Amino acid sequence: MSEKNQPEAPVLREIYRLATLIKQTDDRFIELIMAGQIASPYYSTRGQEIIPAAVSVNLRPSDVVVTTYRGIHDQLAKGIPLKPFMAEFMGRATGTCKGKGGPMHITHLASGLPVTTGIVGAGLPIANGLAWAAQLKKTGQVVVCNFGDGATNIGAFHEALNLASVWKLPVVFVCQNNGYAEHTKYEDGTSSRTIADRGIAYGMPGVAVDGNDAVAMWDAARTAIERARAGEGPTLLDAKTFRFRGHLLGDDSHYIPKEEMAAAVAADPVPRLRAWLIEQGHASDADLAAIENANAEAIDEAAKYGLASPYPDVSELYKDVYAMENAA
Repeated sequence: MSEKNQPEAPVLREIYRLATLIKQTDDRFIELIMAGQIASPYYSTRGQEIIPAAVSVNLRPSDVVVTTYRGIHDQLAKGIPLKPFMAEFMGRATGTCKGKGGPMHITHLASGLPVTTGIVGAGLPIANGLAWAAQLKKTGQVVVCNFGDGATNIGAFHEALNLASVWKLPVVFVCQNNGYAEHTKYEDGTSSRTIADRGIAYGMPGVAVDGNDAVAMWDAARTAIERARAGEGPTLLDAKTFRFRGHLLGDDSHYIPKEEMAAAVAADPVPRLRAWLIEQGHASDADLAAIENANAEAIDEAAKYGLASPYPDVSELYKDVYAMENAA
């Protein structure tokens, strides 16, 4: 772990709580799908847990996060309640979108998560709009926009970074760079040496950071968020990480060299953080076991709640489709 600008022990333990909550929830979703209890497309975030956990502890409840279909880590780290969150994944009426959004479109305004996009790169212009609104209303909010390395080759990425820089919008662009755009290795589809280098073209800091190092990720996010909140404009964070379970559930990752995958799994960031916290005296084994057990209990309750909830009634089919002004 990085040794500079470390957060206090309670913050480190909260990063661990969030990272393990994400990991344990990811494991449970896969168990439920494999057991045939739910049917859903699923884009695992296993291996990328540290990034949103370390970012979120720097955010205020009023701040906003935009994420993608591979987004349960961003969603849980921002604080979406587990019960309606899991119910939405299961398509149940008690979900955050009444079961009509599903895993590709998780939304929970009360937690500061107004949109999950199912289109690569689509979240960046939306994040700008939210940041512009915060700027105009002088709310002091910061918007964090998460996306993968593949999205940096989409036109919306370049347009959004340019506009955010011109208007000095309070937005932090977080590229969760897992090295593969679906099945394409970074070097085979992107000419720039790093994603961080692309910030230079748009007059903003481009910061390369080890996204699996909790302290380094916390420090980089803190600096970027403080800069945005102070009215100094956007930052592009290039957070290096790895995905352990392929592009989506069922993908065998045959396109990833076996030795590359083995090395990444051996450096699994969650147990790495656990061992470091104990070694540095920030927590005991019992402390962290208590966190893990509390997470497991909450996930069990949420899974039972979701499975026991009804599916949306057919009468919901035409609701929430569009808004009518002055409707009687």
